[in-house]
Amino acid sequence: MQPLQDISAHLPPAMMVIFRIGGLTIFGPVLGSKIVPVRMKVMLSFIIGVAVYPMLSSAALVGMPAEMNLFQLAPMIILELLIGLAIGYAASMPLTAMQTGGLIMGQQMGLGFARFFNPAIDDEADVLGQVLFFMALATFLVIGGHEYMLLAVLRSFEHVPLGGFTLDVSLVDLILGLLMASFEFAMRVAMPLLAIVFIESVAMGFISKTVPQLNILSLGFPIRILAGFAIVAFGLAVMHDILLDEFNDTLTTIFDWIESLGATS
Repeated sequence: MQPLQDISAHLPPAMMVIFRIGGLTIFGPVLGSKIVPVRMKVMLSFIIGVAVYPMLSSAALVGMPAEMNLFQLAPMIILELLIGLAIGYAASMPLTAMQTGGLIMGQQMGLGFARFFNPAIDDEADVLGQVLFFMALATFLVIGGHEYMLLAVLRSFEHVPLGGFTLDVSLVDLILGLLMASFEFAMRVAMPLLAIVFIESVAMGFISKTVPQLNILSLGFPIRILAGFAIVAFGLAVMHDILLDEFNDTLTTIFDWIESLGATS
């Protein structure tokens, strides 16, 4: 009878560990993709959670009551899930910003008509946006972003004990700050092409006034597309550098947020 009681005492904190890690499978890059089956996400969260739980220090369990019922456990599980969800969502913002920059460029180049259904996001996608998204995803995997994302969740157990997370303004500041940074990053990606398209539009306007017999529509679209692809090709190295900086700033912000939670708890 005693072993069963010991197992039941470990069940609530182990479930909270699993749900905190499982939050990454909702919005986190790679893990949160709709291509990954839900059963695979649940199994992965369970395996990692069971492996991590025995290694937690006693400080991570300091906020756990001795006995818990379902009504006490449910809100604590939701808060634990929110920690992993926030980390995964924050880590995915540079990838979304890269895709947004590609979407803006594709619209200006006239590629908005060539849209297709992407099962990874369960929505229609732009060709250029998807190319830049997969480039960002490959960079994320090469630099070990998925490992840093999981490490951030594991580090959170050192600063935020199980059941010790409370909603405050720091979470809102984290999301809003990263949203603003992602929008700025998307505009930095798209701005060179936007400038070239603007110059091309002005030049085509002068040509149409100088040579009215020339069909600007048949001439302007090919020039815009060729110029756009040339800018994207020559700017890939610069995009890669600023993408690395964006990933570094985002991951640093996530770790700083986790440490700030430990300072306020």
